[in-house]
Amino acid sequence: MIRSLYIRVVLTFLVSVIGGTIIAFYVATWVFYDQLNENMQITLLDFGQDVSRIYEILPTREADSFVGEMKQLNSFYIRMYDGTGRLQSFGALKGHNPGTVTKEQLKKVLDGGVVQVRTNGITPLLLGLPLKTEMGTKAMFVEQRPPSSSSFMVKWVINFLTYSLIAGSLLILVAAVFLIRPIKKLTKATKQIADGDFSVKLNIKQKGELGTLARSFEEMMHDLQQLEQMRREFVSNVSHEVQSPLTSISGYAQALKQVDIAEHERSRYLDIIIAEANRMSKLSDSLLKLSLLESQSRQLRLTPFSLDEQIRRVIVAIQPQWSARNISFELDLKPVRVMADYDQLNQVWTNLLGNSIKFSKDGGIINVSIQQDVKNVLVTISDNGIGISPEDQKRIFERFFKADRSHSRKYSGSGMGLAIVKQIVSLHQGDIQVESELGRGTAVIVTLPVTTRAD
Repeated sequence: MIRSLYIRVVLTFLVSVIGGTIIAFYVATWVFYDQLNENMQITLLDFGQDVSRIYEILPTREADSFVGEMKQLNSFYIRMYDGTGRLQSFGALKGHNPGTVTKEQLKKVLDGGVVQVRTNGITPLLLGLPLKTEMGTKAMFVEQRPPSSSSFMVKWVINFLTYSLIAGSLLILVAAVFLIRPIKKLTKATKQIADGDFSVKLNIKQKGELGTLARSFEEMMHDLQQLEQMRREFVSNVSHEVQSPLTSISGYAQALKQVDIAEHERSRYLDIIIAEANRMSKLSDSLLKLSLLESQSRQLRLTPFSLDEQIRRVIVAIQPQWSARNISFELDLKPVRVMADYDQLNQVWTNLLGNSIKFSKDGGIINVSIQQDVKNVLVTISDNGIGISPEDQKRIFERFFKADRSHSRKYSGSGMGLAIVKQIVSLHQGDIQVESELGRGTAVIVTLPVTTRAD
């Protein structure tokens, strides 16, 4: 089996040219078969009638002499039969086998009829005409011989086709080089990417299918590069997030081994170990939940429910968080029913409202509103807290990313909440946007379709 695309292209071209030429020859022959024979027939008829007129005008002996010197005899062969069957011929055969004249054909012509004999293929016709002379009526049979130049024409056609094929083959060889070159570049780039090298430059400026393929490949390569960078950051972030509680647990566990430690110190150390263990548990749970959401192995459980009522219940459930800091809510919740996964959307509102409470000032106000149009529902949660910088707004939905890092100790968290929120909203065919200004607060707008379909 031929594996080289270059050889395949060349062979395909050659087979197509040769096969197409052969097919075209036979098709053209079939289409113009009747016309070709008709043209030959007209030529024979005209020549035969000219000879007949000569014998009508001149005496037989002079007519024989005149016909014997005609230049047309290079292409025609004439046979004349009298009533006794005696043969008189004009023109040399030169290796040509004359057509057979039967007794029936001879009798028909002598009786004044015309005979047309069609031979196999596109070859000359045998034409029989009555010839009136001084000696009585004769039967004249005229047929066209292959001209002496026919062999030359055959050789010329064969050479022409051969040279055309050679020239076309050379051109396709050169053209195939330019055709295969970008594919070879793509193959080499694929191997480099497989080895982990994403700094590949294709420099393919062609248009059409190959150009589209090259640009799609570059886009894929860029996406793979970003994916690899995200993977490395993910491993680094996970290691950092896990290492911190493990270090605390290990350190306080070592401290608990001291014999003379006070009871209240021992209790404090145990509380820290428990808190750090819970932190690791939440981190592990968030990673598992986000992994399930991204792989879509967890299917949406769509049920109709009141969205405004769900948000009210979430606010009541997290009351200890906002009442302790004297934070109040202003609600503009219009009655809206949606078809969605109740538990997952419940987590969305819990995370978003929890963030608004966490980053609001004591005594602040959080506004929650619902707006609806024909197709979508918009839920807006805004606060007057510390806000988010424009640079951080571009990354807040990434895993482990924590905005306002200078206050990371004050505002604890794993940085997984908004990534989970983003994925849940995307699974519901919705969208989430953030509008924020440092020192002025943050507004999160969640857009959901009124009727959500499951993938």
